[in-house]
Amino acid sequence: MPKGMGKVVAQNKKANHDFSIEETFEAGIVLQGTEIKSIRNGRANLKDSYARIERGEVFLLNMHVSPYEQGNRYNHDPLRTRKLLLHKKEIVKLIGATKEDGYALVPLKMYLKNGYAKVLIGLGKGKKKYDKREDLKKKEAKRDIERAFRERQKI
Repeated sequence: MPKGMGKVVAQNKKANHDFSIEETFEAGIVLQGTEIKSIRNGRANLKDSYARIERGEVFLLNMHVSPYEQGNRYNHDPLRTRKLLLHKKEIVKLIGATKEDGYALVPLKMYLKNGYAKVLIGLGKGKKKYDKREDLKKKEAKRDIERAFRERQKI
């Protein structure tokens, strides 16, 4: 998790369910026109979005940014492809990791930091169905233990 993460605008809650995140990277995002105003109003959605590396650059696909209400003709396509800004070393590392089978780049959070929109992308390995069931069992067992502990403290 990056230090000094500002106001979280959008979060991909399903990412941790579908992927086991091994490493995270903070990336800037290239926006056009009124998109930053919509993002500041919390009108962004990371659900079903993903990142892809093309020609040595990282792009974010399927991220929805609603058109700004007062934007009239200056608004842009809500689902357009947006470029992510990363250091060259990070991109090279990601290229090597995503070539392995089962790895994907998943946007986890979008937040505002020092006035700039940032995206936290994770290098995740896709979970199988049995992995998801196992995680649910662990979570349920942990919840039961905490519940029993709380009841014990009341006595």
